[in-house]
Amino acid sequence: FVVATPGRLLDLIEAEAIDLSQVKWVILDEADEMLSMGWKEALNEIIIRVRNREAMWLFSATIPKGIQDIITNYMSHNCRQVRIDKEHVVNRSISHQYLECDIDEKLSRIVGFLDEQDEAQGLIFCRTKAGAINLARDLDGEGFDAAALQGDLSQKDREKVMRSFKKKRIQVLVATDVAARGIDVQDLAFVIHHQLPEQTEQYIHRSGRTARAGKSGVSLALVAGRDRRRVRELERELDIRFDLIG
Repeated sequence: FVVATPGRLLDLIEAEAIDLSQVKWVILDEADEMLSMGWKEALNEIIIRVRNREAMWLFSATIPKGIQDIITNYMSHNCRQVRIDKEHVVNRSISHQYLECDIDEKLSRIVGFLDEQDEAQGLIFCRTKAGAINLARDLDGEGFDAAALQGDLSQKDREKVMRSFKKKRIQVLVATDVAARGIDVQDLAFVIHHQLPEQTEQYIHRSGRTARAGKSGVSLALVAGRDRRRVRELERELDIRFDLIG
């Protein structure tokens, strides 16, 4: 088995450090996310290199044009498509909540929420690397064990942060969407959205970090300005209910 990110695998192929001639199965997990991160050309090149493939599996929360192109170009014309209905897209053990606040109130609202969590671990999502770094620093200054996970970290530093988080030395991990790809930590009690994501599937991915293995969890959105409208859109699109708190 070879399990890899598209960029790293393509580097190994071009360096002739790996031989895919005996690979029979190709599995693309979270394919739409890989496309959104700019891996379309890398995926095309990798699939072409697996000349002896016998089967191909593709998992995707959405089917944008780029995904449809992969299906059309590389999969059998009679391939089977399995769809999960809306009722099962979002984990029903997640409590979706939101707080209305101005932008300059967000830190104090997060601090108030964390004070009520009794040291339970969770994730906070920010849209930018700078936002993640600054928020982690501010929370550390408020007395919380917090760390930022963002794209500028070296692999060594990323692994160090994740080890500390899994060993519960860090209570709150502040991350960007890209940096959080592949995080698999059990027993996370909450996810906080510093800003709501623009893409619905991104909300699904974010909130799905909590309430795993049959447990319950909280997905909390800090809502300011036009994000109020986004809350209603997510309710309609995902058939969920957001409860206003605070």
